[in-house]
Amino acid sequence: MWIMLNSTQVSYFTLTAYFDIGVFKYLFFMIILSLYMLIICSNVLLIVVICTNRSLHEPMYLFLCSLFVNELCGSTALFPFLLVQILSDIHTVYAPFCFLQIFFLYCYGGVEYLNFVIMSYDRYLAICCPLQYNTRMTFNKIALLISVSWLIPLLLCFVMTSLSKSLQLCGTIIDKVYCDNYSIIKLSCSDTTNNNIYGLFITAATILGPLIPILFTYFKILKICFSGSKQTRQKAVSTCTPHLASLLNLSCGASFEIIQSRFNMNNVPNIVRIVLSLYWLTCQPLFNPLMYGLNMSKIRIMCKSLVFSEM
Repeated sequence: MWIMLNSTQVSYFTLTAYFDIGVFKYLFFMIILSLYMLIICSNVLLIVVICTNRSLHEPMYLFLCSLFVNELCGSTALFPFLLVQILSDIHTVYAPFCFLQIFFLYCYGGVEYLNFVIMSYDRYLAICCPLQYNTRMTFNKIALLISVSWLIPLLLCFVMTSLSKSLQLCGTIIDKVYCDNYSIIKLSCSDTTNNNIYGLFITAATILGPLIPILFTYFKILKICFSGSKQTRQKAVSTCTPHLASLLNLSCGASFEIIQSRFNMNNVPNIVRIVLSLYWLTCQPLFNPLMYGLNMSKIRIMCKSLVFSEM
């Protein structure tokens, strides 16, 4: 007989995706720690470079700064947790912390996509409407766009987490290496219709919704490129390639996670499921600073001057 508990009465959840790897856990600990430190250093470096150089106080770089801050938030919501769990013999997590992790990880995904929306809009104005760019992309508009890209996911994820927290649960087993909202919903004994409808809504609002304006703006940019001069094409390619590569990387990772959460993946090896579930949370925070740091000449030059001046 199932025992029905309100999620507020559940004191902890057990993460069953972890398995015994013996002394190799110290090797994995060092790999994860090194990856986390690399993410922190690379994103902080780019934030410092953008904030301290007035020549980079342009809309595109300010939007990038917001993106890098989000990478720090998302990776910090995951990596310290993974490090603790890797060294633990019992893989449990305190329930309030589990819901807090869900809130921040989903916020990370939402902010990431909305940042890509405003970045694509910025590139659209710069390439398709260059004469109107300065009048349409004012400082107040930049501040408004960045604020909206953060506030909307925060609000949506707060409602989502509150709905999940109010569920009556019949178990505490989560078959993942971190806390996941849909895994909590699957533990429920009560009606989850509202949670499922809101889950579809938040997926559409933070992932599918942003893809429409992004694809539209890049379609317009490509149209201008093919009809414009060689210099226009080169400018468009140099600034849009990192955005599109980063968007593709995030979308692939998010697709893996959505498919894994919604469908039965028991026939897939455990290690593959773990890698796929962590892909969008581990690769993206490292991929973005590398893409923008290496491909955008202004940032690359400033990074070199800052690093070598300190040596």
